[in-house]
Amino acid sequence: MIQFQCDYNEGCHPEILAALQRTNMEQTVGYGEDAYCAAARDAVRRAIGREDADVHFLVGGTQTNATVIASILRPYQGVLSADRGHINVHETGAIEHTGHKVLALPSCEGKITASQVEDAIKGHFAEDGPEHAVQPGMVYLSFPTELGTLYSKKELQDISAVCRRYGQPLFIDGARMGYGLCSPDCDVTLEDIARLADVFYIGGTKVGALFGEAVVIVSDALKKDFRYYIKQHGAMLAKGRLLGLQFMTLFADGLYFRISQHAIDMAMRIKNGLKETGIELYSESGTNQQFVVIEKDMYDRLSRDFLLSLWSETDDGRYVVRICTSWATTEENVNKLLNAFKKN
Repeated sequence: MIQFQCDYNEGCHPEILAALQRTNMEQTVGYGEDAYCAAARDAVRRAIGREDADVHFLVGGTQTNATVIASILRPYQGVLSADRGHINVHETGAIEHTGHKVLALPSCEGKITASQVEDAIKGHFAEDGPEHAVQPGMVYLSFPTELGTLYSKKELQDISAVCRRYGQPLFIDGARMGYGLCSPDCDVTLEDIARLADVFYIGGTKVGALFGEAVVIVSDALKKDFRYYIKQHGAMLAKGRLLGLQFMTLFADGLYFRISQHAIDMAMRIKNGLKETGIELYSESGTNQQFVVIEKDMYDRLSRDFLLSLWSETDDGRYVVRICTSWATTEENVNKLLNAFKKN
């Protein structure tokens, strides 16, 4: 069975595994205060062009989203998000579990606009007795979105400007950040992200690491006591050096971007190959997530040899299927998938 249902099927990049094995018997202090974590923080700061940023390493995406959002919001506040945002549809109410509501906004191809954000904030305070409703306290975006789409630099600039006008911290979920930045559709750099967001994270779990996300806090107002929130949310890894080693390796000599580019190259081969075959695309994604619309019987036949992600069902009874590539996707498996589509 060849798996294309997600981008974390494999373990980790061989260079990371080698680094973990090479240092396995070393003794270091715990909780992220070791030399490897320090070196990884420096590497991330160089990559984003911000020596003043705080960098923290957490284990997974849901844990990261819940910890960051809880650290920012007051008890009566919620987080503005696209209705298709990851925190609203794929995290089992993790944000609500911390005591904060996700304030979902209608999205187009997984994205929200600056005007929507402004209207939501202004609308709340224009109410008669706004204290009877959850107050917007921050804005959440993901880059790329759940549908593999991307915010342009202009869109991010506009949203960032609204956030700063109304004092709303902007948080960007970068679980697939590398795949977004390497997309042919992307006009945003990592430096842009660090300039426009108040806090964001660089995903490792989906981009070559065994596990791990690097939280980058740019806003001074959000830095204080963040380690307390990490500990309180059960997110402080005792053997923190395991996270530091992985990000130190990923950001050494551009490895993070090279392996991200490979995933994009494989995804574009799939996208272009499916177009040639006449398969309908559900959305125009330039990232490692490709969505197609196929008949149920085709999905059943493909499922004999390939594990794909069944995303949704259309009004006419067809399936929307997600195909994910990753840093580890091989050309051989891509060719097998394309041939299977042609035969079916």
